[in-house]
Amino acid sequence: MPDSNITKRALAQTLKDLMAHTPFSKISVGDLCTACGMSRKSFYYHFRDKYDLVNWIFYTEFITEVQNNSYNTAWDFLEDICTYFYRERAFYQKAMQIQGQNSFCEYFSEVMEPFIQTFLDSIFHTEDGNDFSRVFLTDAFLSSLMRWLRSPHPVPPDIYLDSLKHLLIDLSRRILLDFDLSNPSE
Repeated sequence: MPDSNITKRALAQTLKDLMAHTPFSKISVGDLCTACGMSRKSFYYHFRDKYDLVNWIFYTEFITEVQNNSYNTAWDFLEDICTYFYRERAFYQKAMQIQGQNSFCEYFSEVMEPFIQTFLDSIFHTEDGNDFSRVFLTDAFLSSLMRWLRSPHPVPPDIYLDSLKHLLIDLSRRILLDFDLSNPSE
């Protein structure tokens, strides 16, 4: 492993350790450097700020692992992401509380949109993109994940996803019953 990755991983683990007992807003780059035994210059060589470090953790621990996977369904992808978040929930419960510009939730939305667009393209067999659908599904998924992970005792990922599947199936059935799809002019 190159020295750069060793340093980045050390900073990442230190941030996770500090966030276990200190709110993110109270952790400074100086605190990270002191706890990790390195200089601020070294930190800034690798990251723009502590927000960048949080986002790097997600990118390296999850995105780089799944971006080359060939998922058969969106549910397979959702299973992987929910399993990851559940395993790392102590960190992400706090990361999802970070507010403002460059927050983890903002970054997560940006990273998830292409995955969701691919999912939409496979359903609607189009590549012209529907901004409303992509943004809506991204926001809905993020909100649902946050609520799930922030609960005092989140259910395991398989139960969470099973509940989500049943909700979407039941909702789809209800929508089909409520709308007269035999009249396409409406």
